[in-house]
Amino acid sequence: MKIKNFIFILLSCYIATFLRLFINNDFVVSIIGSFLVGFFIRKRLSYSNEKILLSGFFSCFTSFSGFIYFLYKILNQGDWIKFIIFFNLIIIVNLLTMYFGFFISRKIT
Repeated sequence: MKIKNFIFILLSCYIATFLRLFINNDFVVSIIGSFLVGFFIRKRLSYSNEKILLSGFFSCFTSFSGFIYFLYKILNQGDWIKFIIFFNLIIIVNLLTMYFGFFISRKIT
């Protein structure tokens, strides 16, 4: 991979992190990110564009650590039932949203 692509990945990470801080809601960020990942996976991007978007932008935007921290706070309260419900709900909703993005992308092209 060229150095230019690494710079684009770093810039996309910076933009994604800024947007994540601007939105400041882990669930909304997760839904938006899942939809867009599904949308762009269907587009069959070039290798460098795929790395810039998926490894750069969406990795920083949908940050797994935000999801884990949210679940950690629930678990720390000792509410196991709420933890299990949110864990499954977040994963199911994100998978469905990603599939919906994939479906919309397929209908557009």
